Amino acid sequence: MNIFNLNDPGWGKGNPQPPQNQQGNEPPRRPPQDNDTPPDLDQVFNDLSKRIKSVFGNGGKKDGNQPLGQPPRREPPQKLFKVGAVAIAVVAVGAWLASGFFIVREGQVGVVTQFGKYNRTVMPGFKWHIPSPFESVDLVDISRVRSFSVGYRDSARNKVLPEALMLTEDENIVDVQFDVQYRLKTGMPDANDKPSAAADYLFQTVSPDESVRQAAETAMREIVGKQSMNKILYESRTQAAIDVRQLMQNILDRYRTGIEVITVAIQNVQPPEQVQAAFEDAIKAGQDNERQKNEGYAYASKVIPEARGQASRILQDAEGYKAAIIGRAKGAAERFAQVEKEYANAPQVTRERMYLSTLEEVYANASKVMIDTKSGNNMLYLPIDKILEQNTSLNASSYGSSETSSASRASNESITTSNRAKSASTTEASSTEVSRDRNALNRSRSAQ
Repeated sequence: MNIFNLNDPGWGKGNPQPPQNQQGNEPPRRPPQDNDTPPDLDQVFNDLSKRIKSVFGNGGKKDGNQPLGQPPRREPPQKLFKVGAVAIAVVAVGAWLASGFFIVREGQVGVVTQFGKYNRTVMPGFKWHIPSPFESVDLVDISRVRSFSVGYRDSARNKVLPEALMLTEDENIVDVQFDVQYRLKTGMPDANDKPSAAADYLFQTVSPDESVRQAAETAMREIVGKQSMNKILYESRTQAAIDVRQLMQNILDRYRTGIEVITVAIQNVQPPEQVQAAFEDAIKAGQDNERQKNEGYAYASKVIPEARGQASRILQDAEGYKAAIIGRAKGAAERFAQVEKEYANAPQVTRERMYLSTLEEVYANASKVMIDTKSGNNMLYLPIDKILEQNTSLNASSYGSSETSSASRASNESITTSNRAKSASTTEASSTEVSRDRNALNRSRSAQ
């Protein structure tokens, strides 16, 4: 359909009657005009408006400018236009409503906002929300474990000194490199109007991941600053990682980031490279110190039980000696009581028997042979075999006593000294008694 055509012979002025000399089957010709005469613009616009009305309908009215000799045009009905408009509107509304369907995958949650304000959090599944611009949804992955490194990138050699260098309590500098793993909290809020952890992750901080990095560096600097250099280097590395994790979690909870810190792993703690050689020497000295301490502990664990065993044996020997002395003393006391009773009955016989027994005890350990020269017997019997046996036993006992230990020798020497003193006193008393008895016997013989 040509709304306006420049080849129109009427130039928008309608279809004039063909000339009389033209046949009906010939095409109309443009009326002769001067080449310099422009078309009538009013007539062009009127013709354009009429043709637009003919497209959209004019209520079934006839066009007053309908050319003669042509059949009347049939205008499209207005009802058909309305039905088409309603159908297009219904399709558009259905497409708009269908755009509100979305899928939340496993391990994700959907945070729905209404006009930019938090509205609710939806769990995994096929969901629907009021389409834009009323509501919008952001999918957040809560199952993925995120991680980053502080003090280095990719490898321990690729250090980031502004992050790694930290000050200890004793004002020394250490190079700390550690890794952090974290994820979003998976729990849902108890109240419906309270934002979830995913909503906090999206809206409470501008850059939550960067907040975790800054919290990790802050916590590590605080923990390292409370400990000495030797302690953080050799002793409390594991405990320091636990303390850093707890402090990080407290900071992130205070800022409501919705993030849970899983692990903090300290990869390397060492002094700066400029003083590395001096610290290695200090480490070797510390290792030597520990080795010597261990050797001392080993020697002590060996010597102390031996000393305790020797002390226990000496105590047992002393208890045995005590029991023997007490037993002998009691026996001697009982024997003395019996001898005293017999002496009261027969003093002379008892005195002589005591004298002879005492001489027998005294001369039993002597190496000399006593000969009675007053007797007239020239044949003497010398017990050479017994003298040799006695000397051999004395030598063996002296050799065995020299092989005892120093501790036993000391204890035995103290015991022997006391025994010798007691034996000396006993022997002196016995000798006095023997001399007294001998004088009494001589007096009795002279009296006879």
